[in-house]
Order: sequence, then structure tokens, then C-alpha cells
Amino acid sequence: MLRCRNYWCYSIASAIAWAIVLLLVRVLRGRKNAQDLLLVIYGWGICWVSETIARYIYPPPKRWLSNRQE
Repeated sequence: MLRCRNYWCYSIASAIAWAIVLLLVRVLRGRKNAQDLLLVIYGWGICWVSETIARYIYPPPKRWLSNRQE
């Protein structure tokens, strides 16, 4: 289970979840609501990019990383 507890698994799962939600909204509610949802997805994408940059610029302290390897 530890191999699935990383940032990239979270990112891929989130992208898949957003794709499924977008598909369901498109099918059930129509194109207009899907376009509105795209704005939310774009906002999430902007936050994801800034979070990814921050994770590489400001990595977690070594004391947190040492607990993961035990």
C-alpha cells in the first residue's frame, strides 16, 4: 500500500476522477453545464501546477522523510 501513497498516484487518480465527472455532467446535464464545470477543472489544474512547483522548491523536512522509510 505504501507504493500508492505518493503525489503522482494522487495526481493521476484526481485527473481520472475529473474526467469521469466531466463525462457524466456532459451526458446528463448537457454542453453548457460541462463548459461551466471546465472552469472549475481549470482552476483545479492551476492549483495543482502551483502545488507541484511548491513541492519541488520547498520539499518536506528530512524528519518527515525518515519516518516513511521505516
